[in-house]
Amino acid sequence: MPLFRFVVLLGILTIGSAGSVCAQTEKTFPTDEEITLLLTQTERAVQQYKPLIDEEDALMGKEAAEAADGMARARALIAALETTLKALKTKPQAFNGLSGFAFFEWLDDGSRNALECSAAASGLTTSAVIDGNKNKAMSLMNLAQACANASTLMYTVSENAGALYQKYVEAEDDLLGKTYQAFGACTEQMKKSQPQKSR
Repeated sequence: MPLFRFVVLLGILTIGSAGSVCAQTEKTFPTDEEITLLLTQTERAVQQYKPLIDEEDALMGKEAAEAADGMARARALIAALETTLKALKTKPQAFNGLSGFAFFEWLDDGSRNALECSAAASGLTTSAVIDGNKNKAMSLMNLAQACANASTLMYTVSENAGALYQKYVEAEDDLLGKTYQAFGACTEQMKKSQPQKSR
């Protein structure tokens, strides 16, 4: 899945770069409104996934040692997202930089963590059925579905974050190109205005 996302993102960036050469339209940075919408979507995804980590811990925490590690990472990731959400709410334009890239990566990781939760719960459902523990099997099956839904939502939001970050990168590239052009024109003008030395 991560490889597929990388290939898709690379394709989008390549197409975007080719399109910018042809179109020559001015690129704009993500607006406060666009970033705020992304933050609202992220909040919804976090609210959906966060309680599932505790449920996963209650149902599966004692099943495998590596599950505890994964849940600790999931909690740390959610904490990082919540902290960044608070910061970006007060200053949305901070998304246009390294914070935006980290934010996109965390959403992608969150989607993967939720998917791992779904897969683990599905696997343990079979064991619970074999052991005759129908209540636990039902709880695990519900958890698997809830984690799959959370993963899908987180993935969708991460795609939106990726598109918004791409918009920032293209605008930054456009601005840098114009800065170099202006610097070159200024340098040429200075050369022309300097008096010629007589030989």
